[in-house]
This record gives sequence, C-alpha cells and structure tokens, in this order.
Amino acid sequence: MKGWLENRKMIYGILAVLLFCLLFCLTFRGRAEGLERQQVQIVTFGDSVFGETRDDTAVPAKLQAILGQSVYNAAMGGTCVARTLAERRMDYAKSSLSVVGLSKAVLADDYGVQQSLRVRESNTEYFEEVIDGLERVDFSGVRTIVIQGGINDYHAGTLIEDPEDPYNEYTFLGAIRIAVNHFRKANPGVRILLVTPTYTWYIFTNLTCEESDQGGGLLEDYVNAEIRVAEELGIEVVDVYHDFFPHEKWEDKDLYTRDGLHPNEKGREMLAQRIAEVLREDGAGQG
Repeated sequence: MKGWLENRKMIYGILAVLLFCLLFCLTFRGRAEGLERQQVQIVTFGDSVFGETRDDTAVPAKLQAILGQSVYNAAMGGTCVARTLAERRMDYAKSSLSVVGLSKAVLADDYGVQQSLRVRESNTEYFEEVIDGLERVDFSGVRTIVIQGGINDYHAGTLIEDPEDPYNEYTFLGAIRIAVNHFRKANPGVRILLVTPTYTWYIFTNLTCEESDQGGGLLEDYVNAEIRVAEELGIEVVDVYHDFFPHEKWEDKDLYTRDGLHPNEKGREMLAQRIAEVLREDGAGQG
C-alpha cells in the first residue's frame, strides 16, 4: 500500500512538471507570435559601460546620433559575456542575461527564461524593459551587432580559455565563440564588432588593472585574448584598452571616467566616436 501511494505521488509530480512546462511554452510562444516587431539597424550588447547611462549621452545613443542609424541598447550593468558560477548552473539565473545567454534567446527567438527572471539587485530596475524591447527586435533586419564586455568577466575571475573545450560557455573565449555562432545563425549577413574593456582604476584598493589579478589574470590578458579570438572568428574588434584612455598617472582616471571604471560623458563620447570610426570603414555608417 505504501509503495503504491509513493508511486502515485511520483506520477502526480511528473504530470505536474509536464503540465507546467507545457503551459510555460504555450504562454511564451503565444507572446512571441503576438509581438509587434521592431526594425533596428544596430543592436548593442554589454555591461554598465553601455548600460548604466540610458539617456542621450549613453554610448549607444551617441552612436545612433553619429551614424544616423537606429540603435537598440541591450546592455545591462553587472552582466558578463560568459555564464558564471558553473557549479550553480540551475539556480544562478542571472547567467541567462550574459551575452552568451542572450545570444541563445536571439537564435531561438525565445526569451521565456529572461522574462521569468526577477533580479533583485540595485540598478537593475531597467532590465525588464530591456528584455521586453529586445524580444521585439527583428534580428533578420539587424545590420550590425556590437558586443561590448569583459570587465565583469575579469572581475569574476572567469577562466579565459578551456584548452579541452574551446566552446565552454563558462569561459570568456568560449562564450564569445558561441555567441558569435548564434548571432550568425540568426542572421547570416550580420556584421559583428567586439569592443574591449577600457583601462580601469580601482579607487577602493588604490590599484589599477595592471596590478590587480582578480582570479583569471590581468585585464590586459582578457583584452589580448579577445583580440585573438576576433581574428580567429573573422570579426572586427575595437581595442579601447591600449592607447585609448591616458593612464600615465593616477589622476588620469578623472579625465574620462567618473569612478575609475565607468566612463563620464566625455569618455562616452570618446568611445562612441571610436566605434563609429570603425563602423564607417566600409560604409556601414551610411543610413
């Protein structure tokens, strides 16, 4: 009798899970089919360098003004390029907001995981609006995807490369490879541009990125790896680490950043101008 009851509970549990999955899929499939698609020419992914400021002085907004093309800013502060905390893959949902996580949603045209998230951290209030807008983007018409990131991967000590698995999404380069492949499958003709992290100063430790190894190497190690993988994948990279923000002395941090890391308005203008220069090189800046 006891065994029969336990089996019945197990069956009911399995049926409940299956019903939940069915309702979940039907809900978000119906949502996707009913969306009014948005036509944009450039989509930017990234972290707080692009995402923290969301007015007309933000880097993506300045790109739109300079190039005369529509730009959708899908950058969200605190996110990484790679998935993080591999040992907690089932419960660290914020990894789905990484660039590699978002690229999977773009390819599948399914943002159900991202829509179900409720990130309870400061300065994340705009995340829901970003995902709502991203879900509406018609990626078949996107001409350029800009991937800015790496600083949070560096802060998290994310492994740069897995020699045994070059497509390990919990590594920096593995995530870039997967994301580029996903975006290319979603839109075979899209132009993809990587933007490296800038030089950074850490005011609470009085260290620079040249002195602070946060578990995976120095920031320049991530930058140089990003440059290498761009060549491997046949995509462009904008190196805004080397010979970009002056950093001969500590006080240089105030020239183009507000806190040693996040660009101030002058820094954002400088970043936008540099990225626009690259995008204009083959006429992509023409509307």
